Amino acid sequence: MGDAFDPAGFMETALRTGHSPLIGARYLGHGADWAELAMDHSPAIGDESGGVAFGPLATLLDMAAGTSVWVRLGRFSAHATLDLRIDLLRAATPGRTIVAHGQCHGLAGAAAFVRGHAHDGDPADPIALVAGTFMAIDRW
Repeated sequence: MGDAFDPAGFMETALRTGHSPLIGARYLGHGADWAELAMDHSPAIGDESGGVAFGPLATLLDMAAGTSVWVRLGRFSAHATLDLRIDLLRAATPGRTIVAHGQCHGLAGAAAFVRGHAHDGDPADPIALVAGTFMAIDRW
C-alpha cells in the first residue's frame, strides 16, 4: 500500500484475516480523525446472557481506535496498542449490532491518543467507553 490511506479499502482486506472474520467485524465509515466499525450479533460473540462477550467487544474497540490513528495520519503506519482502558457501562442488548467509534485526539512523538465508545443502536446510550494510547513502531 502506498502512502495514501484508504480506510475502506484497507478494512476490506484487513477484516478478512486474523480474528476479524471470527467476530464478524466490518467497516462502517470514517472522518478526518475517527473511524467506525461494527459487528452483528451472532452466537460466536455472545455471552451467557445473549449479549456480547467482552473479548469481541474489546477487539472491535481496539480496531476502531487503531484505525482512527491511520485516518488522522492519512496513511498506514505500523503501531502497537500500549494501553487500552475499557469501561463497561451496561450490557449490550441481545441480538443488536455493536458499533465501535474511535477518535484520535492527538499525536505526540511516537504516541497517539484515542478515545471512543461502543453502542448497540444509540450513541447517546453507550455500552462501553474506551481510552487508548498507541505507539508508532517507527516515528509517525
